[in-house]
Amino acid sequence: MKGNQYGSHRVITPKGLLPQAAEKINNDPKIFSNEILIDVIALQPTSTAFGRIKNECGRNIDKIKQAILEIVEERGKFQDPVTKSGGMLIGIVKEIGEDLKGKIDIQPGDKIATLVSLSLTPLRISEIHHIDVDTEQVFCKANAILFESGIYTKIPEDLGQNLSLAIMDVAGAPAQVAMNAKPGDVVVIIGAGKAGLLCLAEAKKRVAPNGKVVCLEHSKVQCDIVRELEIADVVLQVNGQEPIDTYNRYMEAMDGRLADFTVSTVNVPDTELSTILVTKDIGKIYFFSMSTDFVKASLGAEGIKKYVSMIIGNGYYPGHAEITFDIIRNNQKLREYFINRYCKP
Repeated sequence: MKGNQYGSHRVITPKGLLPQAAEKINNDPKIFSNEILIDVIALQPTSTAFGRIKNECGRNIDKIKQAILEIVEERGKFQDPVTKSGGMLIGIVKEIGEDLKGKIDIQPGDKIATLVSLSLTPLRISEIHHIDVDTEQVFCKANAILFESGIYTKIPEDLGQNLSLAIMDVAGAPAQVAMNAKPGDVVVIIGAGKAGLLCLAEAKKRVAPNGKVVCLEHSKVQCDIVRELEIADVVLQVNGQEPIDTYNRYMEAMDGRLADFTVSTVNVPDTELSTILVTKDIGKIYFFSMSTDFVKASLGAEGIKKYVSMIIGNGYYPGHAEITFDIIRNNQKLREYFINRYCKP
């Protein structure tokens, strides 16, 4: 039997919605003829989702494990009930539906990373083996379903599964930098987590030779890492939840020159106005973070008479996986940082 290409046939409630917006979906591992069955190796929840669960559970591994299992049991997918975000997974292709055979470039046994959100991916977990609180990775025995419209990438042999797992859930962010940053621009990246670091590295390449890359980050440790990696021209330790102070510090450091393109990658709320204030009127903002409140962004910009184009954090852009893989391949310092941080023996 053939299902809907977007997965609506899997929706249990409310009927008529697509899987991401649905409260519960069917996670039966028996596939339709246009679906792909995956043996899951590990999940990489979004920083927003995992961070909320981790804080609520007091970093207790058993409680985090139970919270994740309860979410998947209740919803048929991993979608944090508060932030509504999911993440991505890596796994081995187990079965391909008859209607897809010969039409796609993978086959059973291939190791892939899904490039669609866990918040719409049918998922059934049998067992969670291990949770790494620091890397926010969940290693488990599970089955997942990829719809006909779903996107994926094969795990590159030169990077390996753990490194690929770490970077693929944020691949949409550096791809937007690649598309929007131009030589001579001022590009501001707010937040220096893994998405922010990849964006900074891509921005340095795109604005050369005369542009400037600015990093705004709350953590002194992360500021020091950015300086060590040499992926920003200006690094400011600021609190993005304090927009006036952030704006004043930025203006002083940049002699009043506002950003042509700004990317927000932070996983905390109430940083929208800082992002808007440091961007010029005809500039662009990419709100990558799922903690963004788009009402605050829209009405906040209106309230300060700021005309700026704002892009919703769509995690997909054509070729975004290869763009992100190439950032790691071409920046040895950054690659070593990610290996040391996310590829524990």
